[in-house]
Amino acid sequence: MRYALLIYTSEAGPIPSEEQMQQIYKAYDAYTEGVKKSGAYLYGDAFQQSNEAVTVRVRDGMTQTSKGPFEKTKEALGGIYVVTAPDEQHAIELAAGIPGAQWGSIEVRPLMEFPTG
Repeated sequence: MRYALLIYTSEAGPIPSEEQMQQIYKAYDAYTEGVKKSGAYLYGDAFQQSNEAVTVRVRDGMTQTSKGPFEKTKEALGGIYVVTAPDEQHAIELAAGIPGAQWGSIEVRPLMEFPTG
């Protein structure tokens, strides 16, 4: 089964130093390589800050946009991994290894499986 591992972190608070950012990048690189070697990796990417987002709604045939995320929250969606795992417990184990789980939170969400044909 496929799972999205959604990485949430606080955008408020102290900005990491360049040295801290390099350590974070190295930790993510090591995690990504490990997941790739395990065969579970399907896709992963990081997002720009939430203030770069545009929210789009269509109401009565009219497109409406607003700058910023859909909803203000304490933590913002910072990145995603899409993995394959035999069950939810294995997906949780993969999520626990994500470096951001140490200071943010990881949402494990099963992806829909649509019939083909």
